[in-house]
Amino acid sequence: MRNPKFSILFLLSLICCLWLGHPASIAQPGNFANANQLVEQGVDYYQAGDYQAAIKPWENALEFYQNTSNYQYSATVQENLARAYQKIGDMEEEIRYWKQAINNYEQLRDQRQMGLVATELAQAYSRFGQSRKAIALLCGPSDAQEAVTCTGGSLEIAKQFADQEGEMAALGSLGEAYRLQGKYEQAIARLQESLKIAQELKNSASQTATFNNLGNAYKAQAQLTESYVNSAQQRKAKVKEQEYLKESLKCYNQAQNYLQKTVQLASSQNNQFAQMRALMDLVKLYHPLEEVRQRVKDIPDEKTSTTGEISSICNSESPTPPVSLDIEATIQQALDLLQQLPDSQDKVYAAINLATLKQPTPFDNSSQPNPCGKLQLAGKAETLLDQAVSIAKRLENYRAQSFALGELGHIYECRQDYQQALKFTQQAQWAAHQDLSAKDSLYLWEWQAGRIFRAQDMEEETTNSYKQAIATLKDIRNELLIAERDQQFDFRDAINPLHREFAKFILNQAKDSDDKQDKSEKLTSALETIDSLKLAELQNYYGDDCVLITFSPEKVEELVGDHTAVFSSIILSDRTVILVSLPNGEKLLTEIEIDSQQLRDEINRFRQGLEDSRVHKYNPKLAQELYQKIIAPFADDLKSAGIETLVFIQDGILRSIPMAALHDGEKFLVESYAIATTPSLKLTNPQTLNRDKLRVLALGLSEASEVNGQDFSALYNVEAEIEAIKKLFPGSKSKELLNKDFTQKNFKDELEQTPYPMLHIATHGQFRAIKEETFLVTGNNDKLTLEDLENTISSVSSKPNSGELLALTACQTAVGDDRAALGLAGIAVRAGVSSALASLWSIYDGSTPELVEEFYTNLSRPGVSKAQALQAAQIKLIEAKNNKEIKNKYDHPYYWAPFILIGNWL
Repeated sequence: MRNPKFSILFLLSLICCLWLGHPASIAQPGNFANANQLVEQGVDYYQAGDYQAAIKPWENALEFYQNTSNYQYSATVQENLARAYQKIGDMEEEIRYWKQAINNYEQLRDQRQMGLVATELAQAYSRFGQSRKAIALLCGPSDAQEAVTCTGGSLEIAKQFADQEGEMAALGSLGEAYRLQGKYEQAIARLQESLKIAQELKNSASQTATFNNLGNAYKAQAQLTESYVNSAQQRKAKVKEQEYLKESLKCYNQAQNYLQKTVQLASSQNNQFAQMRALMDLVKLYHPLEEVRQRVKDIPDEKTSTTGEISSICNSESPTPPVSLDIEATIQQALDLLQQLPDSQDKVYAAINLATLKQPTPFDNSSQPNPCGKLQLAGKAETLLDQAVSIAKRLENYRAQSFALGELGHIYECRQDYQQALKFTQQAQWAAHQDLSAKDSLYLWEWQAGRIFRAQDMEEETTNSYKQAIATLKDIRNELLIAERDQQFDFRDAINPLHREFAKFILNQAKDSDDKQDKSEKLTSALETIDSLKLAELQNYYGDDCVLITFSPEKVEELVGDHTAVFSSIILSDRTVILVSLPNGEKLLTEIEIDSQQLRDEINRFRQGLEDSRVHKYNPKLAQELYQKIIAPFADDLKSAGIETLVFIQDGILRSIPMAALHDGEKFLVESYAIATTPSLKLTNPQTLNRDKLRVLALGLSEASEVNGQDFSALYNVEAEIEAIKKLFPGSKSKELLNKDFTQKNFKDELEQTPYPMLHIATHGQFRAIKEETFLVTGNNDKLTLEDLENTISSVSSKPNSGELLALTACQTAVGDDRAALGLAGIAVRAGVSSALASLWSIYDGSTPELVEEFYTNLSRPGVSKAQALQAAQIKLIEAKNNKEIKNKYDHPYYWAPFILIGNWL
């Protein structure tokens, strides 16, 4: 009689024992012997790599154990079935059997085994793209949001039973779940804890899996840091760019070290699946690593200064320089190993990955990725994909079939053989439709079909395919399944080009249409596509956990009213399109006939001129040029429609400039119109301000501070700013939290005690392309992140007379950093307030208290909208030379232009 023994390893775990011995309670030896034989038959199939064949005898045996209420044996076979379904890629069946096993162990009151199987279920959820569920299982529901300490889950169960193997598995699974969430620092910390236990136990299989996961976690951190490089380039921060590049290289080196260790250890164990996975990860790592390595070589030898803002997790181990990687030999090693693997979904995706490897291209950050780049294995790609299709069909794995067929279609698309391309693409769509979990492939092939139809001038088919792709993508944006191909969802490669391609196609159709109604319908469709893109961009910036609440078309119509025109922009590679929606439903269009880089340069020069307060008399030449491009084509229409307010839904670099400062040759735009901006009308709360119950909580920091090693200068006029507010809202209508009293706890406590429709925060606000580097400085050298701000405000924003207006009067976004401006544009949505008044740059002068006082004075008056209140305040400074009470220099846009109203403008 054999004793039960289970190997609970994360990710690439193998079964050490798939069967256990006969308990004395079995009283039906004949039936039991048959069941025993079925289980052993399944084990033989499984160990031979025929996972599909293993399933039937195990399911027959399971039926016997369930009929005899044998919970122990049922649970064991259910675990085996879950692993078999994992191997063939049926994730839903895998999850179903893990859940059944947990239920049976619960009947047996075997808490330790419940914890072990919960870890396996968590791994399945991670592979299924549902890392939040995985973390809740591993760490307890309270930790599903934040990685602080575990309050329950399988990790705590393992600790309770002093089960080191269970703790090792739970920590490793938790680390992988955090990696998939993009929380790389937490991921690496948990994986290192798991690795330490695996090394103590001398568990080589677990070490192999953890080495691989650490390699991928460091690679992901390297790619994240590399994206910071691009942001620094945009804002011309050369020192910061170099600092990020060096940090990125350290992370890439760590990744290569761990992946090479994985290959060595997996090879010594003859663990072919683990070896293949690590080889493929090394191959995918090679080109980005070499690109960064070359860019670091080009950095001058002068010592790069350090600000202390950059994460140091890639410095933690001071690795030896990685062994040079022979990429050709590594690819050949993977090809040879592929033929030795038994048929499984792992083999299918390995073949697909090898077939779709692209040759490196010269680095050019400004260009979009080339979807038809040269393949590394061009002569073998079709053979590999044919092999992948055949295996996937034998496994009845429709999702894998879909990817293999779709990639075959893409090869023919790039060859411009559209008949063959469409045949394989439609087969890929059919396969994706057979499996509800394959929607992440479905949108790719709907998009691909759209491109194929477009190349053949098939307009109706193109339109339908693009619409289907966008609708599918909208459904799955929050739950993108990323596991089998181990790809982080890349906004630049997916949502962004899909929407822009379709918008460009529709706009071209609208331009060519002579039918007024048809033209209007196409422009409406373009606006809807652009709006969908704006929502996706905002969610991408704030992360997948950001839930965006949209308002109905009726609410949007109520918001816009009779005297508001909405300007929407979309920046294409060769031009920029401006669309204007008038209250009567009419849609107007103009195009700025310069490419996106020329536009960026022009916008940056305009912004720099606005911020240059050293020039006492502002030269409006650039402001006039932009006015002619953006506003002038519609000037007569705006006048005829009786427009009073302009609302801008901006794209890209256009978010970084204040439209109020455009100039018509005689006056600034804000002198003619009240102005607001919003990331989307669908996100804009139409609720009007209740002026009968105005109350302000004013928070400020006037003292110098140091946060994350970064110095923030004193803001000497903050106290005057807050005093002006207290004067306008005396007694119980206002309260201040200044300097040391301005803490997150005091902020939250005050909001819980008293409803405040308006929150005024006068402190340094740093907005960057990366949300992790975006925060407000608080008292005691502390900070308030965007997530902190959201959690503090949103908990009370639904209460009556709360969440009307958030004012941030000392924010700073860098010139050229359009993602930072996106973060600022979404602040009202993120914080859960109707409107936000924010600054694009900080002003170190007494002009801000003047503007703030005038804004709130006008806001208190009946019939004055928020946009009109800001308009009046800005005009007061523009007319400074006519007002003896304020300094003449305040007429320069530096002092009044940075203030923008975001969200509800009523």
